[in-house]
Amino acid sequence: MPVEDRIAVDVETAAEMLGISRGALYPLVMSGDVPSFKIGRRRLVLIDGLREWAATQIDADGQED
Repeated sequence: MPVEDRIAVDVETAAEMLGISRGALYPLVMSGDVPSFKIGRRRLVLIDGLREWAATQIDADGQED
């Protein structure tokens, strides 16, 4: 199933979507900044939440916070 059709992906895939390492994303997920949930031992990141979080990282001038 293409990523565009999913509502959640694993942390590694979410990191790839952002162009960052899994290690860089994991603290954001664990702090709750990037919405996620756990099923068994697997942590999944909500794609809509990931997009919303990424959008908040841009200020009015289009620069990163």
